[in-house]
Amino acid sequence: MTTNKVTRDSVIGEVISRSPEAKKIIEKYFGNGCFTCPGMKVETLAFGATMHNMDPAKIINEINALTEEGKNEG
Repeated sequence: MTTNKVTRDSVIGEVISRSPEAKKIIEKYFGNGCFTCPGMKVETLAFGATMHNMDPAKIINEINALTEEGKNEG
């Protein structure tokens, strides 16, 4: 069984594709420029966090918490 847990190596575009609710967290920390950037198809959350001077663990934890809440509601 595969897990949908987001890690520092998760690609931003894939995270949004698998968990559309993560888009608001990525926008909160990275801005909305990510959604039109071609790099979102190859750049990881850790890379994006570094580029925006953010702690990747904080972003990853928020995304994982949000996606877990969605599973518990369903």
